Amino acid sequence: MAIIENSVIGRLWLALWAVLTALWPQSLLGRACARLERGARRLASGSAVCRAVSREGRLDRAWPDSLTCRILSGLINLPCALVRTVYRAAPGLWDGSLLCRAVGGLGRSGATLLGLLALVMLVVPHRHWNNVYGFLGAAVITGLFILGTGSGRTRLEADRTGPYLFFFFTFVGAAFVGSLSISLSLRFFLFHLTGLCFALVMVSAVERVEQVQRAAACGAAGLLVASVYGCIQGVQGVAVVASQQDAYLNVGMPGRVYSFFDNPNNFAEIIVMLLPLALALLLEARTWRGRLASVVCLGAGLAAIGYTYSRSGWLGLALAVFVFLALQNWRVIPLAAAGAILAIPLLPQTILNRFLTIGDLRDTSTLYRFAIYEATGVLLEDYWFPGVGLGSDVMTQAFKAYPTMFDGNHPIHTHNNYLQMFGELGLFGGVAYLALVLNQLKRGIKAFYAGENRRVRSLLAAAVGGFCGILLIGVAEYTWFYPRNMFLFWFLFGIIGACVKLVKKEAHS
Repeated sequence: MAIIENSVIGRLWLALWAVLTALWPQSLLGRACARLERGARRLASGSAVCRAVSREGRLDRAWPDSLTCRILSGLINLPCALVRTVYRAAPGLWDGSLLCRAVGGLGRSGATLLGLLALVMLVVPHRHWNNVYGFLGAAVITGLFILGTGSGRTRLEADRTGPYLFFFFTFVGAAFVGSLSISLSLRFFLFHLTGLCFALVMVSAVERVEQVQRAAACGAAGLLVASVYGCIQGVQGVAVVASQQDAYLNVGMPGRVYSFFDNPNNFAEIIVMLLPLALALLLEARTWRGRLASVVCLGAGLAAIGYTYSRSGWLGLALAVFVFLALQNWRVIPLAAAGAILAIPLLPQTILNRFLTIGDLRDTSTLYRFAIYEATGVLLEDYWFPGVGLGSDVMTQAFKAYPTMFDGNHPIHTHNNYLQMFGELGLFGGVAYLALVLNQLKRGIKAFYAGENRRVRSLLAAAVGGFCGILLIGVAEYTWFYPRNMFLFWFLFGIIGACVKLVKKEAHS
């Protein structure tokens, strides 16, 4: 800020902003917006949707004190109880050991460790990455957290995550046991366990907003590195992959960048999930270094997602930013929309052409998706209730029992998160997935309006925005096909849960 205040251009912009801020309330447009806001609030306060979002559901209210929750909490905290028993038997030996104190300290830093694991996942090139690393990393962090409970009062807080998380994972376990091929489903079961560790440890380990900020900063730092590399790829150029872009409709479009990941769409999905966190960190940064790092991350992320030419990614990021702005201050939405419209002529022609192909039925990827949806519908006629079992490998095997698509191939997944969950987990598992994501959004939005800590609210707005963005992308993509994206989804899920926990603690303090 000092740099801006000491520059001529910066002082001019600040002066102009001060004048506009003073004139806005008395202007015709300002008064119209104020009347619109009052009317919208009256309408929303009486709407069924607003009432549904604002009230706490019966299951959420009953969950912490329910017998199911108490039994579940007791079972998953058995390792913590064992560690406490060992500590109480010889507290002097534990406290006198440098190694034990170091392990305990690491365990109490579970949220930061998860952030560091997310950073590693974001910067390891695809050819060097093995999904076992994610599972082992999450398992080690969970183990350290459990060891850290020996000398403290922390535990795995199943009551804080809400009931729907465990309903969903119950169906995940059932789909694994009832799979058409348990051997093919095993690695996907481990991926889901990794996601559960991310969500559960993030919520359980957080006691202060600074811990969530550090985890978010680690994620943003990893995104910065990946985005800068993506921009380098965009400038240098990458090979055009015919299966990823329709040459007929996208004349002159260069190869789509993928950074450290397997596919441009995978990279775009990661940007959508994590870039809003950089925006929240920018708003709450207390040093010029933090502001500068956030600005660079935002700039590199925006440029990189442009280079991916991912249409679903662009729409997802637009929704993520819209939700963030709507939660923080809806009045800036018209200004942001106007700025976006004015920026359209500045965009490269290839990006404009690519964007205009959204929904174009001549596009081969659009046609292919509809063929996959048709094939999925045929599959679900037989497996709508039980599902085929856990994982896209089982889904691929099940598709082979049916006629091929128009190109002679079978789908390898449904190209839609929601169809994939219904196909893998069956009717009740698919419903549990929908309930899980909708309830998490509801909890996040409700906590945002109930919270008073500005830093928590900013992180919540960013995480909820990124969550909305990835859920929108899930309509056209199976975003969990690439496990790193799946792990980061649960990382974001955990950040929302941790912020909800902080808001509730604040309300009861």
